[in-house]
Amino acid sequence: MPANTPIPSIPGEELTDPTIKSFLIQRVADLCQLSSTKFPGSQPVSFQSSSLDLLESKDFWVCEKSDGVRILVFIVMNSMTNNQEVWLIDRKERYFSVQDLHFPHWENRTNPLGETILDGELVIDIDPKTGTETLRFYAFDCLVLHGENIMKKPLLSRYGRLKNWVITPFHTSLQEYPEWKDALPFEVVAKKQELSYHVAHVLKEHIPKLQHGHDGLIFTCCESEYVPGTDEKILKWKPPSENSIDFKLELRFPPSISNHEEPDFYAKPEFLLHTWMGSDNYDFFDFMGMEDDEWEKFKESGEQLDDRIVEVTWDSDHGYWKILRIRDDKNNGNHKSIVDKIMISIEDGVEIDALLKRSEPIRAAWKAREQAKKSGQPPPAPAPAPAPAPAQRRPPQPQAQSQPPTPGTSRTGQGYPITPGAGGYGGQNQGLVAGLKR
Repeated sequence: MPANTPIPSIPGEELTDPTIKSFLIQRVADLCQLSSTKFPGSQPVSFQSSSLDLLESKDFWVCEKSDGVRILVFIVMNSMTNNQEVWLIDRKERYFSVQDLHFPHWENRTNPLGETILDGELVIDIDPKTGTETLRFYAFDCLVLHGENIMKKPLLSRYGRLKNWVITPFHTSLQEYPEWKDALPFEVVAKKQELSYHVAHVLKEHIPKLQHGHDGLIFTCCESEYVPGTDEKILKWKPPSENSIDFKLELRFPPSISNHEEPDFYAKPEFLLHTWMGSDNYDFFDFMGMEDDEWEKFKESGEQLDDRIVEVTWDSDHGYWKILRIRDDKNNGNHKSIVDKIMISIEDGVEIDALLKRSEPIRAAWKAREQAKKSGQPPPAPAPAPAPAPAQRRPPQPQAQSQPPTPGTSRTGQGYPITPGAGGYGGQNQGLVAGLKR
């Protein structure tokens, strides 16, 4: 498996028509039965020592955390053209129209599947032998199926319908119509899941065979309903040293020697990390570090860093936050509430040995619940388990959040706090609203 694989661009034609986009956004919200029109996808919380108790008290699945782009696939029938249309929705609420995807109804494949919303990750798989790159959508959940909202059903049921009623008929239709397979914009597969106590199998068998990058594990409660936004029963595990946070980055350049009123854009700036407070508000969090040679490489590449969302991790060797990658798939960094939880996870993280050691008690508790269900008895309380060894101390919370640094000048000319820029849209798609209205 490649250590790092490229992050894919979302295929298709981006929707710019505001009327059509407004209708689609509202339609998705209606299908998901939500009062808000924000991106309805669920988001995990960071793993911490108490998460081990949660894994023991409820049934969870586990899979690798793919290094790709999170999207929703929205399948809809255009009643005006009588054609099935497929839209890809990212976390910025951008809509991309993709062609040559045909999803049939599971009972009668001559009929198209109706309004359906799938959740998953778009990744680039690289064949280790040939180096061939393949764009794949790894679906891991289903919110709406043929017009029916199934978000209240447990994941066990939703995933079963995803595999048997969406993915399997889709693959069968590709066998019947090979020309469809040749024209696919990307492949569609169901993401493989394992029982939570099989985490060693995922680490030893699944991950080494991957053709794309990964950055940890995802544990999802298979008893729970689908929760838009932050879901406390979806756990994102990484080694404590690899936990990362998304911030807004601001570059502050020192004043020019020749003219103190002008910034010196040739000098190495200060790198300021800002926490999203909601709406358009950001607060200073801490400084990011960067070695001189790394800064020179960024300058040579022409890559703009200022006013962008960056994913950072704590470098204990150097004692500063270091950049992992730029996150253009996000409009904002992590909210302060999420940052606080990730900081706890960094301080109170669980190393892989502690996770593996807990697998057997998790399995025993799972089997006990199964037996209790068969006998009609209430499930037994999990036996107390020893707490994992404390993780190595990580960075303390910065103490000067209310006092933004003053020296230097932002490249954008914005003062503190900074305001996120508006994302632009490209592409065009006309004539859909009338056909979609019922």
